[in-house]
Amino acid sequence: MEQNRKELEQTLVLIKPDALKNSLTGYVLSLLSEYHTHLHFAGAKIVYVSRMLAEEHYAEHRGKLFFPALIDYIMGYSHYPDNPWKRRVIAFVYQGPDAIKKVRAVAGPTNPHVAREEQPGCVRALGTVVPIKDDEGNVVSDRLDNLIHGSANPEDAEREIKLWFKPNDIPPLMHIYPTAVSEGLYYFKDGKLIMTNEPGSICLVAPGDVAWKSDLEALRLLSQGKPSPVSVESVAAKYTINEDRECCY
Repeated sequence: MEQNRKELEQTLVLIKPDALKNSLTGYVLSLLSEYHTHLHFAGAKIVYVSRMLAEEHYAEHRGKLFFPALIDYIMGYSHYPDNPWKRRVIAFVYQGPDAIKKVRAVAGPTNPHVAREEQPGCVRALGTVVPIKDDEGNVVSDRLDNLIHGSANPEDAEREIKLWFKPNDIPPLMHIYPTAVSEGLYYFKDGKLIMTNEPGSICLVAPGDVAWKSDLEALRLLSQGKPSPVSVESVAAKYTINEDRECCY
């Protein structure tokens, strides 16, 4: 069983806006190819990153000085300020033995300056560090334009994959996290979970839909006003990906 879990290990990979702008997609995918890593694609999608999705992905950094700049970066505003249609991220799920470790080895150290010193052949060695200044022009932090994201550990991989991908984005035989069929009807509007269809609301899950079991449990708890291990935003973020509705962004 332990060997099976190792064979089925998955990780999230994001090719970020700066990599897309610098035409590095093919280069990154070649380094991550099955020939080099023995990993397989389990899911792939092009995503217009909503603010809700960005803030949930980087939730651990909320409140830090660089957080607003980080959100603008992953949403594509930093590299495509005048071309909204180019603001996108390519998201992948890779699967196979030591997937997390292998992807992070290809990506390299988080800081591009460190990557160039310690692992010059890695993807992030091609990145840059952008200073963040306050209104007076003083440097208060920095933003790491490091081209690619890879999950840090199995716990992060599960959280991130479930944030960026619905079960039907991944072939059923490649699911490694439990799914369930919804018996309830859940809507999202103005940052809140509601149980009835209202003008401007979005249906997250309907009866008969297949969803991550953990999402359905969270929705059930939230609908009852009980504490949930995840927020409604973390559930809604994935089910509203690429929805062309103002409330999602």
